[in-house]
Amino acid sequence: MSLQVVLRAGRAVRGRLPLSSVCHGARAVHGAALRSTGRRSLLVAAGAAVTAGLVAGYGHLQRADMASVDHGEDLDRRVAAFMAPPVTELERLRRSGGDMKTRMELLIMETQAEVCRALEEADGGAGFTVDRWQRTEGGGGVSCVLQDGNVFEKAGVNVSVVYGYLSEESIQQMRSRGKDLKTKDDWGHGQPVLGFGEEFPQMGPHRTSIADGAVETGPRGKLPFCAMGVSSVIHPKNPHVPTIHFNYRYFEIEEADGNKQWWFGGGTDLTPTYLNLEDVVHFHQTLREACDQHNPGFYPKFKKWCDDYFFIKHRGERRGVGGIFFDDLDSLSKDKLFQFVKSCAKAVVPCYVPIVNKHKNDSFSPEEKMWQQLRRGRYVEFNLVYDRGTKFGLATPGSRIESILMSLPLTARYVLYYCTFSKKGAFGM
Repeated sequence: MSLQVVLRAGRAVRGRLPLSSVCHGARAVHGAALRSTGRRSLLVAAGAAVTAGLVAGYGHLQRADMASVDHGEDLDRRVAAFMAPPVTELERLRRSGGDMKTRMELLIMETQAEVCRALEEADGGAGFTVDRWQRTEGGGGVSCVLQDGNVFEKAGVNVSVVYGYLSEESIQQMRSRGKDLKTKDDWGHGQPVLGFGEEFPQMGPHRTSIADGAVETGPRGKLPFCAMGVSSVIHPKNPHVPTIHFNYRYFEIEEADGNKQWWFGGGTDLTPTYLNLEDVVHFHQTLREACDQHNPGFYPKFKKWCDDYFFIKHRGERRGVGGIFFDDLDSLSKDKLFQFVKSCAKAVVPCYVPIVNKHKNDSFSPEEKMWQQLRRGRYVEFNLVYDRGTKFGLATPGSRIESILMSLPLTARYVLYYCTFSKKGAFGM
């Protein structure tokens, strides 16, 4: 690292430069404060700038085993470890064999349980409240929330498995990002809604029209879909423990001509209030190892996508130090992409929990806590204004609003012209 970068870092600590000018190489969040302690970390000011040149080397993540649906006692034991029974009936999962929807549902339920138990252990106090819910229009989910713990102010890990018909708003949202979805005015009379009717009996025959007593299957101009995923946002109490978000999902849509479109999406990203170089390296390196198991081009591509996606346009800021993000992923076979998604999901605990344990007992000042609250305000702004998942959830009929807004922290602050002073000088918004 050059002397110029170190000097710029020192000026950022004293509030003379926006931190984004130091960390622009890694799309670091503008205004994130630097921790000034006696520790060996003036270089921390460079934050995520090193992530672009990370190389794999730890080798501690093992390739995920093939995710097939076990039968009999093996499946029963697997399900017994979940936080709640799966959304889909166990017998239906057992009969469906290696269907991707079944494999994905079991993976997201398993991921939820692994993350929840790791967070409970790190917290050492509070446990997760589990709420299994059903959606009238089709499907349901399992919401797990931990609040007011020793370490975590709020941690939510949600699973949803929903199906039904896409709203016009959702269809337009997907088309706006390049999806070519074919609809027609009328699905026809008395025809089952493609393949979903057999898998999810609640869907079809789905709707009756009272006009002239005619029976109509499927609403006009809409497309049947099935979507499932695990989503989590974890807000710690200590401002030196970063916030993490992850989401891994699978989507299927059947078009009017019978063609079925499918894709995977997801990612994991980190949003610290105070930057720590070692933490950022560990986080990105763990994700890179998960990606490199499948394609060495995945990490740089999905890292850039993450940097660009988590951008608060009206502020001109990036939300955090990035991670990986991808959507509409269908370029390889379903099985290969599923294995990639599984590796990413399995990387959540090792990329984050060591950072939590490292900093959960760090001391902090009232000024540092205030800065955390202000940075959380930026988090709220992104999630409510730009986040695709929030938009899709709010546009989907019968959505569970509490689960969609689970990402919001318990507390955040908005203060006009906030500025904090220290012995080193001033920094702020």
